[in-house]
Amino acid sequence: MRRALLLVTGLSLLLAVVLAAIAWHWTHRPLPLPRTPYDFEIRSGASLASVARQLRDDGVLMHPMMLVGLARLHAVDRSIKAGSYELDAGVTLEQLLQKLTQGDVTQASLTIVEGTTFNELKRALRENPQLQKTVLDLPDAELLAQLGVTAPHPEGQFFPDTYFFAVGSRDVDLLRRAHRALAARLAAAWERRAPDLPLRTPYEALILASIVEKETGRPADRPLVASVFANRLRQGMRLQTDPTVIYGLGERFDGNLRKRDLESDTPYNTYTRDGLPPTPIALPSQAALDAATRPPASEYLYFVSRGDGSSAFSATLADHNRAVARFQRGAR
Repeated sequence: MRRALLLVTGLSLLLAVVLAAIAWHWTHRPLPLPRTPYDFEIRSGASLASVARQLRDDGVLMHPMMLVGLARLHAVDRSIKAGSYELDAGVTLEQLLQKLTQGDVTQASLTIVEGTTFNELKRALRENPQLQKTVLDLPDAELLAQLGVTAPHPEGQFFPDTYFFAVGSRDVDLLRRAHRALAARLAAAWERRAPDLPLRTPYEALILASIVEKETGRPADRPLVASVFANRLRQGMRLQTDPTVIYGLGERFDGNLRKRDLESDTPYNTYTRDGLPPTPIALPSQAALDAATRPPASEYLYFVSRGDGSSAFSATLADHNRAVARFQRGAR
């Protein structure tokens, strides 16, 4: 009996040692990050379990209980702090938990404003003193290759949002994050697209969304603006939208769009050319992506600014001309 008791005790101790060794191994081995740096955000009020599931879905954790169990062992499972985090290669589960509970969040930020162009984004990156500049002076094709972007042009490829990062981070890493966000949102919008949408590819949807973004002075008008362009595409009408002409003029645009500009042919002049321009003309918002892929049914083919940020929509040219006379020429 005594011998059996000693054997059981010995096996229990051995099992405890083995389990402790396994636990030490799993908490001190480097986590398999899907990219470096790996960035993620914890929203205010998020539970540790939801964060652990997010990390599992991204391939960082094999199972949510790896993080939850360690946090409970240290009695810090209710101590995680909201914020934006970055993980570098070699980080362990123990270090991850320390970051989450100590609020070791990234401290700098950059806001990419919806409707801005890629050149304006590059200017904002250059002017941010907390970023390392590594790709901003590269030709567009080389910059896209560095980012792993397969699109033919960088315009429209970065999602407008506020991005948090560690001081000293590289511009290329922030651009990769912004592109991943855009790609995910565009794919989701395209998946939910209207069945009769007159667009063939997600890239065409991105182009249309950028036009909607630039043509909208009032957010509530985005869906109807998108419906006008969708109706025109269905009927084979030219889009005839000023923002594409302005984009095509580039630095030649002096703030005053003239009749000769509308008649001067460029790849972006939708008064002289059919269909969509060859690339986006700005960075579209989520609302613009949604409007471009799910425009409401309407009979509108025209719209004109009322001068207060809103637009007046018309189904016929006669009604449109009256709206132009009223709102653009001051007639009553």
